Amino acid sequence: MSDALPVLDDLRSESEELDRLVAELSHERWSLPTPAPGWTVAHQIAHLAWTDRAALLAATDPDAFGAEAGKAAAAPGSFVDEGAAEGAVLPPAALLARWRTGRDALWQVLSEAPAGTRLPWYGPPMAVPSMASARLMETWAHGQDVADALGVARAATDRLRHVARIGVRARDFAFAVRGLDAPGEEFRIELTSPGTGETWAYGPEDAAQRVTGPGLDFCLLVTQRAHRADLALRAQGPDADRWLDIAQAFAGPPGAGRPPKGGAA
Repeated sequence: MSDALPVLDDLRSESEELDRLVAELSHERWSLPTPAPGWTVAHQIAHLAWTDRAALLAATDPDAFGAEAGKAAAAPGSFVDEGAAEGAVLPPAALLARWRTGRDALWQVLSEAPAGTRLPWYGPPMAVPSMASARLMETWAHGQDVADALGVARAATDRLRHVARIGVRARDFAFAVRGLDAPGEEFRIELTSPGTGETWAYGPEDAAQRVTGPGLDFCLLVTQRAHRADLALRAQGPDADRWLDIAQAFAGPPGAGRPPKGGAA
């Protein structure tokens, strides 16, 4: 029995919420530009479908996934865009069906994975709960781009705790991917849940360096869906302050981020 059932349930809820946002869109609205340069609403959904299929391949045919990962390694700057572009040209109904079929198949496979299973991925192998959390993070983040394109304000939920946890755990990666030494000490991170108002706390209570603020804002920051200047996050300590400038929860090269609402960074 999988040890990822709680996060898988949250992943399904997150996917269904985004599905409701796009299911009744006109053909023209699928072509609306999103905040990601060059990506329309269709590109966002196509990317999710493409990544779900890659995760399904990793879970069911590791050798075949290894071949796909090799192709990605050979074109690190373009393979994500190419995957999104391939799906974005489909008619909206076909794209929506592809996304639904792929995410349902992945959910089923992950829910049946034995506890302790580790799956190959584009970086280190991932435990099943981590894979499910990563899929939730991407679904929420790309869903935010879709919502922004449509002018829709989404209600934040406590499903964001999974995104926040990934962002905290990816601290050292954010430094390393930029060729920087990671801080030698742990930070204390205290975030306010958008649903219950409880505190999500990470790291030692007596840490000298700290990050505090709304959980939603932290998730927007680490998924690079908003600029730090537009968020109510506070850092105490020089390394914590530097982290908020470069934080990213996703694998791959450093993201360009989003400009502040007042203009270019």
